[in-house]
Amino acid sequence: MNDSPFTCPDFADPSFLKRHILDSVRFYAPRCIDHVNGGYINCFLDDGTVCDYETKHLVGMTRFIYTFSAALLVGGPEEYRGAVEHGLRFLREYQWDHEHGGYFWILKGRNPVDKRKLAYGHAFALLAASTALKAGIPTAGAMIGEVYDVLEKHFWNEQDGLYADEASRDWSDVSPYRGQNANMHLTEAMMAAYEATGEKLYLDRANTLAHSVMFKLLPQSGQLIWEHFTADWVIDWNYNKGNIKNEFRPYGYIFGHSIEWAKLLLLLKRLCPQAWLVPQAERLFREAVDKGLDRRYGGIFYSMSPEDGRIIDSDKRYWVMAETIGAAALLAEGTGQPEYRKFYEDIFGYCWTHFVDHTYGAWYQLLDESNRKYNSIKSPPPKTDYHPITNCITAISVWETAAGKPF
Repeated sequence: MNDSPFTCPDFADPSFLKRHILDSVRFYAPRCIDHVNGGYINCFLDDGTVCDYETKHLVGMTRFIYTFSAALLVGGPEEYRGAVEHGLRFLREYQWDHEHGGYFWILKGRNPVDKRKLAYGHAFALLAASTALKAGIPTAGAMIGEVYDVLEKHFWNEQDGLYADEASRDWSDVSPYRGQNANMHLTEAMMAAYEATGEKLYLDRANTLAHSVMFKLLPQSGQLIWEHFTADWVIDWNYNKGNIKNEFRPYGYIFGHSIEWAKLLLLLKRLCPQAWLVPQAERLFREAVDKGLDRRYGGIFYSMSPEDGRIIDSDKRYWVMAETIGAAALLAEGTGQPEYRKFYEDIFGYCWTHFVDHTYGAWYQLLDESNRKYNSIKSPPPKTDYHPITNCITAISVWETAAGKPF
C-alpha cells in the first residue's frame, strides 16, 4: 500500500503524532482567525490562500474549536487558548439563535443564511465544548449542558433511543428524515462530554446510541452501516438514490462510517467495558476493509451500491483514511493481533504519501481513484483537518499506553 517517495517516520511514535497534529494546526493558524467578523475563516487553497472569507459553517466553526483545544492537549502554544476562546465567543454571540435557541447551520459573516437546526452540527458543538473544557477553558463548561438540553428537548426520542436529524429554525417542523450520521457523531460527543465532566448521563447516552445503531439499525442492512431511514427508523433504500456526492447524506454504503463506528465502539469499551464491543468493532472494520480496500492504488474507496456490491464512488476522501488510522490502532490494542498494527502502519504510510501536503502542511481533502487531486482547494467548509487530528490523538493514546506512558 505504501510506495512513498518521502521518508516515513515511525507512525506509532507518540512524539511524531504530536508533531503531526501541531504541524496540521499550524497550516490554519493564525490565518483562520477572522479579525473582522469574528470566529474563523473556513476555506483555504493548498498554499493557505483564503478561498471564502464569509462562510461560517457550524461544523467548521466547532471543529476549529476542537482542533485548537486538541493542540493544547498535546503541548501546543499557549496562544491557542485565545484561539479557542475566540471561537467560543463567536458561537455564543452570532451562531447561537438568541430567539429560539440552538445553533444556526450556516452564516455569511455574522448573518445567518441557513437557519435550520441540525443534530449533526450540535454534535460538533458538544464535542468542541467538551474538548475545550478538557484543555482547560472553563467557559466551555456551561456550553456542554446547554447543547445537551437543546438536543434533549428538540431531537431526542426516548422510545427510539436515537436523535432526529433536522428541524426548522423555530423547532415547529421536524423533518421526517432520520440518519445514522448525526447519531454516530453524537456518540462521539457524548463520550467526550463524559470525559470532560465526569457526568454519567453523557456516558449512558453514548451507550444507548451505540446499542440502538448496532442492534436496531445495523441488522436491517446486513454487515455494513446504512445511512438513511424513515421517521420510524426503517431503512429508506431510495433516499438520495444516485446522489453519491452529497456531503452529509450520500447514497450508498459509506465504508468510512462502518470503520468510524468500529473506532467508536472501541473507545466506548474504554469507558464502559462490554463483551460485545470488540467483536462487533472487528466485524465492521473487516467487512468495510474487505469490500472497500483499493488493492491497486491503495486507500479505501468511498461507497458501494446496496444492490449489487459495485463500487459507486471510487474517490479517496481524507476523513475515511484518517478514521481507518484510528480504528486500526484501537484494534491493535483491543485484540493484540499484529495484523492491525501492520495495517495501521500501511494506511498511515499511504496517507503520508498521498494525502499529507509536505510543502504547505495539513491534508488534501479529496483524491480520485489513482490518488490525483481534482483541484487546489485543500480545505473547504467545514473540513479543518478535524479527522486526522482526532485520530492522531486516538493513536497517541494507544501507543503511549503500549509503552507504559498513559496519555
